[in-house]
Amino acid sequence: MKNVTWMKNCWYVAARDNEINCDGLLARTICGTRLVFYRTENGDPVAMHDSCPHRLVPLSRGRLVGDSLQCAYHGMRFSPEGVCTKVPGQTDIPSAACVKTFPVVDKYNLTWVWVGDPSLADEGLVPHLPWCSSAGWDCVTGYLHFGCDFRLINDNLLDLSHESYIHLKTIGNEEEESIADFPAKTDVISDRLVRVHREMPDIVAPPFFAHLLGQEGMINRWQSAIHLPPGINMTNVGFYPCETPRKSARQFVGLHLITPETETTSHYFWVVSRQFRQGESELSGAMEKGVYATFHEDKELLEMQQMMINESPEQNIPKVATRLDAGPIRARRLLQTLIEKENSENIAIPPIQLAPEGPLNEEGNLLVSIE
Repeated sequence: MKNVTWMKNCWYVAARDNEINCDGLLARTICGTRLVFYRTENGDPVAMHDSCPHRLVPLSRGRLVGDSLQCAYHGMRFSPEGVCTKVPGQTDIPSAACVKTFPVVDKYNLTWVWVGDPSLADEGLVPHLPWCSSAGWDCVTGYLHFGCDFRLINDNLLDLSHESYIHLKTIGNEEEESIADFPAKTDVISDRLVRVHREMPDIVAPPFFAHLLGQEGMINRWQSAIHLPPGINMTNVGFYPCETPRKSARQFVGLHLITPETETTSHYFWVVSRQFRQGESELSGAMEKGVYATFHEDKELLEMQQMMINESPEQNIPKVATRLDAGPIRARRLLQTLIEKENSENIAIPPIQLAPEGPLNEEGNLLVSIE
């Protein structure tokens, strides 16, 4: 397996916005770069290289003094712009005593960082994710650290047939009614987006769906897996009892925001938004518990997969391809194409919209068009 090359000229989720505050420091590695985050007293986010230019001690071990970050070793202070403002024991400040800073913005209740060419950073290039913060959607959110290459997570999210085997206790169906047996339609849209869609009529409601419906029995279900390289993933799910019309479907959107940490570790930020039974805190708690249980099942398997890859790094993934790999393979090819374009032209490649906003209409059309 070749070493990972990341897209750099794009926004990555660095944290949920409430993880960063003006009372402390958050250390986080993004695309192999050690960063430290904090907020000024006005609430503006700051991202710096997590290394003091004096003796390379992580600045995240220091503390905030007003809006400045003070190193824990010798007390040098740096402004939010990375400029050294104090060197204890002397009045002159060396010109090289500065820290690299990175563009950072808050949007959709998330904090995003740009690790590429700062001159290309534009807040308008943050992917459009209204499901995280718009009226009409109730959200539960979370974070997991995965000990695997971020591309393995993307692969997993584009091939949801694994639900029948990994997630039997939550969102999967028994093997006799395997998700893989329902044909998937795979598309690449505008050379920027990969989408895999399945319709699954007349199936037994998996445990998680039966809980959300408040009843067991047969349901019709659809799901679309949508991938925007490098690491924005959306799972659009709708389900309804077979005896009811499609327009009565309950629908939720899962956003899986994958940020590379190193070549073999990743940050997994997730948001699950629903349009039904809004305002029910008990249901939100149950959904959060169910989502964590589901994603921990993925985490265990993907980390085992990474362990095997580490032992045989020359192997390609997948080693043997099946029809179910159509989405993941197309996504990896698209990512490589975008990386090469970014590197050769030093540009920022704009994202495109994942899906239209809004609920199902009266005819029961999907939130995510599959035309």
